[in-house]
This record gives sequence, structure tokens and C-alpha cells, in this order.
Amino acid sequence: MDSGGSVPRSSQWGRAYFAVQAVAGCLWWVAVFLSPAVRRATLGGLDPVLVAVFDVPLFVLASAAAACGVRSAAIAGALWTTFVAVAMAVYATVTTQAGIGVLAMGAATAGSLAALCLVLLGRIPTAWIVRGPFAFRPARKRTHAGFHVAATLGQIMVFWGFFLGVVPACLAVLEQRWRLAVAFPAFAAPAGVVILILASALGIWSAAVMSTLGGGTPLPSAMANRLVIAGPYLWIRNPMAVAGIIQGAAVGLILQSWLVVGYAVLGSLAWNYAVRPLEEADLTERFGDEFRQYSRAVRCWIPRVPGTRRTQSAAGSR
Repeated sequence: MDSGGSVPRSSQWGRAYFAVQAVAGCLWWVAVFLSPAVRRATLGGLDPVLVAVFDVPLFVLASAAAACGVRSAAIAGALWTTFVAVAMAVYATVTTQAGIGVLAMGAATAGSLAALCLVLLGRIPTAWIVRGPFAFRPARKRTHAGFHVAATLGQIMVFWGFFLGVVPACLAVLEQRWRLAVAFPAFAAPAGVVILILASALGIWSAAVMSTLGGGTPLPSAMANRLVIAGPYLWIRNPMAVAGIIQGAAVGLILQSWLVVGYAVLGSLAWNYAVRPLEEADLTERFGDEFRQYSRAVRCWIPRVPGTRRTQSAAGSR
């Protein structure tokens, strides 16, 4: 229990989340026992009484206790929610039942873990994203830009293959197994192909400008040594991020998977609120007033019409 003094605002937000989760969990269990449709959609063929014996104390009551400031309850609730989400995902994949339950528990897990960080640490520790091989480091200076171009091409193949190939394919399969698929309009797939081609062209253009003018690559561990204000970077600060998000949504249209489209949207939120602040802090530290002026003139997400006078420096902002 918190001992005296005022509770930090960030911790208050975490406790507020647990309070909302406790109420939502209570209402959900009432609906489970009153509505066969809710029970089938969220629990499939599982015995609701058996599940409730564990879930009510470890999810509902633990969330309520966490809302009151009991940190051990916050830890127990978050761990239990994570375990249930994984177990439900396995169950739904094997049996093709309770797909909605997987999504609900997945969202609860993300919220519980975020709230737990706020309660215990007073913040969500996003800095771990840029640790180890993904730590921000300038690329080694090379005499020929061709080295950076080749390295950038290799990175594109790996990242696009994984994030636009492997992950969406797995999500599309799970969507079918969990019986969550919905019908898309007939034009969705052709439109997705066109959008994917255009977004990929933007991504390749951005990468080419960065690697040829910036003396580096898009990878954080080999970042460009100069700030680029040329090509698509004249219009928008993060053309590669914009391209990647649009590519993900386009793949979702091609696969006719709303889970993949949602994956792209969640990816944009994670990048904007977790990665971008770290990257821009690094750029500010390395390029100082040059980057500050650039960030004031060119927006992050919404393209602008480039001015007639722009200095072509080199890239770091993606």
C-alpha cells in the first residue's frame, strides 16, 4: 500500500486503469452468466464456473486491489492477465472458438502491463527499445556511398520480409482460426496492391536519399551522419515511417484481414509515442539548432509544400 504523501500523477493513471478494468471484468462476468452468446464468443466451450474460480480473484479482485494501491495485486493481476491471454490464444487456435475472448484478453494484457509500469516505475520504460543492437549510433564513415546503399537494401529486405510478410501472414491465419474474419469489398485487394506499390516507392526513395546523402542507413545502430533535408524529407519528417504504416495497411487490404490493418494502426501508435520521441531526442542532441529549425518547418505526419529555399544536408530523420 502507498505510504503517506501524494501519489504521483503517473501512478494515479495506472491505478485508474486498474479501477476501470475491475469494473469491466465484473460486468463481463455478469454478462457471461446471463448471456449464452457472450459466453460462447469469449469462452467458447470452457466451463465458466471453473474459469471464474480463478479469474474473479486474480483478475477482477486483483485489479480492484491494485486500484487501491496494493502493488502486489497489480503484479499478480498483470501476470494472470498475460497468462490468460496466451492460454486463450492457444485454445482459440486449436479449437477455433473464443476468438473475441483472445482479443479482449490481449487488450487487457497490454493495458495491465502499461498500468503496472506506471504504478511501479512512474513511467512506461520505452528506452529499452533502443538498447543493444538497436541503440542509436552513427554509421561508420565510408568513402563510397555504395556501401550504405547496399546495407540499406539489405535492411529493407529483412524488415519488409518480416513485418510486411511473416507477421501479416500469421495474423491472417490466426484471424481465420479465431473466426474473426469479415468480408471486405471486392475492390479492397486491387486497391491494396496499388497503395502498396506507391507506399513502397516512397519507402525506397526515402531510403535512397538517406543512404546516398546522409552517410548512413535507416537502422538505428548505423544512423546517418548528416541531417537530410532533401527528397521526401522536404515534405515530411518521417517518410519511411509513413511508408511503412501505409504498406502494412495495404497488405491488410490485400489479405482482406482487418487484424492486419489494425496491426498497422497499432504500429503507428507505438512508433509515434514510443520510438519517435527517442529518435528525435537523439537527433536534437546530434544536430542541435539545425534539427530544431527543421522540425519546426516540416511536420511529422502531414506533408507540407516545400519552400523554395532548403538546405540539402543529410539524413537522420526517418
